[in-house]
Amino acid sequence: MNKYNLILLLAVLSTVTRAETVFVTLEKDNALAVVDPIAGQLIKTINVGQRPRGIAISPDNKKLFIATSDDNTIKVFDAETLKELTKLPSGDDPETFALNPKADRLYVSNEDDSMVTVLDIAKKKAIKQIKVGVEPEGIAVSPDNHWVISASETTNMLHWIDIKSGTIVENTLVDPRPRAVNFTMDSQQAWATSEMAGTLTILDTQSKKIIKTIHFAIPGVTNDTIQPVGIAIDNKRQRGYVALGPANRVAVINAQTYEVESYLLVGQRVWNLAFSPDQKRLYTTNGVSNDISIIDLESQKVTKSIAVGTYPWGVAVKP
Repeated sequence: MNKYNLILLLAVLSTVTRAETVFVTLEKDNALAVVDPIAGQLIKTINVGQRPRGIAISPDNKKLFIATSDDNTIKVFDAETLKELTKLPSGDDPETFALNPKADRLYVSNEDDSMVTVLDIAKKKAIKQIKVGVEPEGIAVSPDNHWVISASETTNMLHWIDIKSGTIVENTLVDPRPRAVNFTMDSQQAWATSEMAGTLTILDTQSKKIIKTIHFAIPGVTNDTIQPVGIAIDNKRQRGYVALGPANRVAVINAQTYEVESYLLVGQRVWNLAFSPDQKRLYTTNGVSNDISIIDLESQKVTKSIAVGTYPWGVAVKP
């Protein structure tokens, strides 16, 4: 192989290894946007049902789960062909949900009923309903598959559900209107945002105690527009990222010192976040500017924005 062909082959291999697909739910378009982030292009949109919001991809990257809220169901799609495979009985108005590490259980927030519904995916049936606080929304499963946390917006609590027993074993009072919750990859911490207080609460999973409450302050931005929602924490627990809603910023947090390192300007009303598979990029859904932003995590800079459709809400990434 000559030098030119070798260089060409390496370039092709590099492109292949970096290839990935970003899926974005479009709440007002009743659709899913499919994006090539490397090329910086919207590939296509497909209709998926009424008012799609929460989205997740299975650990094997073969299935997409999408909550179509006004259809009162969670739909399952083939992540490659985007053909609808089945529907799951989620209960009324599913908005957010969490998939367990084995991808055999789904935990759904039912805001109107103050319930968490547990779905057996293979059997396509609800196997348990757990009464939680008023208006549950944010929900997460710990990577060690020990805990589910449900955040109730009106009760202002995090409900710690033991997965084995399916019961609440602890409630933690947090700042007003908790919107999202996420675990660190080692399952040792849970991070929760509070929309009305403009804060992030970091908790120790073992003790269920609050380690730190972080307040956000952005020069030139009024406090009432700082409304934290989505959370992403890197696998090594070096940095965490928080979407700050109408403040149009993503907060960058040192996950060891809990100091806010910077604020990155993205699109309008940034809502949710997802890493690229190699965690070199972060994708944000910007609901009012109808686009996604791409953040290069090595340089900590926003490199692109891509128009995707009306009211982008949830985001998931496939290698």
